[in-house]
Amino acid sequence: MEPTTFDYFAPRDNESERLSAKQEKDMARRIRAAEKRARDAIRGIDVAETELRKRPKRAERTRAGMVDRLESAVEAAWKAAKQDPSVRAQARKSKEAWAESESLRWRLAMSGRRIAHGEARKLAGPFLGEQDLIQEGYIGLLRAAKRFDPDRDIRFSTYARWWVRAQMTRAIDHTGRPVRLPGCAVEQTRNLRKAMKRFEALGVNFTVTDLAIEAGIDKKRAEFLLSQGRTVSLDEPVDDGPRPRSLEQFLSDDSVSEPDHEAIHSQEIRRMFEAFQTVLTERHRYVLTRRYGLEDNQFRTLAQVGKGMNLSRERVRQIEREALTRLREYANIRERVA
Repeated sequence: MEPTTFDYFAPRDNESERLSAKQEKDMARRIRAAEKRARDAIRGIDVAETELRKRPKRAERTRAGMVDRLESAVEAAWKAAKQDPSVRAQARKSKEAWAESESLRWRLAMSGRRIAHGEARKLAGPFLGEQDLIQEGYIGLLRAAKRFDPDRDIRFSTYARWWVRAQMTRAIDHTGRPVRLPGCAVEQTRNLRKAMKRFEALGVNFTVTDLAIEAGIDKKRAEFLLSQGRTVSLDEPVDDGPRPRSLEQFLSDDSVSEPDHEAIHSQEIRRMFEAFQTVLTERHRYVLTRRYGLEDNQFRTLAQVGKGMNLSRERVRQIEREALTRLREYANIRERVA
């Protein structure tokens, strides 16, 4: 018994499929055939037709944009079938055809997993690790699978490599910059850097005008793009003199407490009062609170505390010592009140 077409493409040993050029084209044709069946099935359903006839934006006037509109149309038909039983058979047929196309598209994309892993090893760096880049590569593979044309004389693995690398470099550029630049600006900046490296490798003196000509842009834009790559370290000295100071020292405001320190301080004060309630008497709590300014940040002498209690300075010192001794005896108070 001859294997079916589905068996022909079935993955083996739970590994990434390795498809030949013929298998790639055959799978792409099956994807298009399934999409056509889904489109034919929803013909006559008004809400689905409306989705298909929507005027696409400029970025959507591609095959990928058409596939996205078809997906929206299938979903619209499926929702309409819940209200109108007469179109339920059409909606089910389109849903099945669309699910088949999605499954095949996923398999075609994942046949290039080795491309994503290979490119990730080359481009991994401080801004994005290898695993993050692999995930970006999978996105690139799926984008390539949406756009792949089986009638063109090119393999999917060759076509997908460009999309994988483009997705990864775009992610690196967006992650490695404090301010995100448009995709075209990132590409032009990369071309300027490449031209700069070529001139340096040849040992030739160059100007911004030379770089702009190599990148195919005007001088003013080249100057602007190159200026975007300049970053300033907070540790870099900015004051010439016998004792240079860093930019961080100019920017920091010592009069303002840091938020994390404020949060830790407030938390410790709260836990200290909880400990006081558990261990100390009211008199002990009053002495320590007034003595160390736990409520108003005003430290007081023994005489000042004693004046408020009508006690002598020595008696206040004794109470303070008793309170501190009791706290030391209950050194594990944090575990008791946590």
